[in-house]
Amino acid sequence: MNTAKKRFAIGALAAIAALVLAGCSSSNPLEEESAAGEVSSDTIVIGSQAYYSNEIIAEIYAQALEGAGFDVERQFNIGQRDAYMPEIESGAITLFPEYSGNLLQYFDEDTEARTPEDVYAALQDALPENLAVLDQAEASDQDSYTVTAAFADENGLTTIADLANVTVPLTLGGPPELAERPYGPTGLADTYGVEVTFSPTGDTTVENLVAGTVNVANVFTADPRIQTQDLVVLEDPEGLFLASNVIPVVNADVADEIADVINAVSAALTADALVALNVQSTEDEMSPDDIAAAFLEENGLV
Repeated sequence: MNTAKKRFAIGALAAIAALVLAGCSSSNPLEEESAAGEVSSDTIVIGSQAYYSNEIIAEIYAQALEGAGFDVERQFNIGQRDAYMPEIESGAITLFPEYSGNLLQYFDEDTEARTPEDVYAALQDALPENLAVLDQAEASDQDSYTVTAAFADENGLTTIADLANVTVPLTLGGPPELAERPYGPTGLADTYGVEVTFSPTGDTTVENLVAGTVNVANVFTADPRIQTQDLVVLEDPEGLFLASNVIPVVNADVADEIADVINAVSAALTADALVALNVQSTEDEMSPDDIAAAFLEENGLV
């Protein structure tokens, strides 16, 4: 082979080699496009239920973590537990504000735990290995027996047990199904020795309580009307109701990393604080962003 042909062959081989190397070193455009839509493994993905109170708590978590320097992505208004729990278990969602008793029943429908402490302990045992819970808040969103502040003052009421000392007849208002619930009139009598007449007040339970048609009512503990209508939630030391405290459920791999930030939020989230947050949403019509920012500032968490 003459010199010119040798040079051409060598040059051609070099060009081919360069193309091969370039092809090996460059990434697949489809892979790049797919990666562009993925969340960084360092990002904390926070979800929420399609429920204004839960979204407010999720936004508080998000702003608190951002203030501490974490990258956060929000995936709010997902729906109910059957829709979002698979996402949490898969790791697609890193952090979610949950309710201890209801979450425990999701994993252990036969649980007999009822008090906040027992539910919290049982929940830690029932969770899948890749999930953890951080500190639970005092705040809860659960059934309760509630009275007006005036009725509580007149009769020295603090706990459900105190109802046994009331001398006037007690009429309990609530949804019709309360009559058959284990925490309904029969459970109230068996657990606390309190006898009541039941009145199925349905959606007008709070209105009937305020009007005096009933003097005890089945009201959820985070209902904003507890503040706006001056109501008192009676303590439940015997665990008649399943405790459902606000609790952060988190991917176990990042639990230690975010614990200090989120536990500080839980410490500040008292029962009165959650009701007040809900009032800001329903009555003052503030956005979750503004409610969360004000809560964090007020509690020195930013």
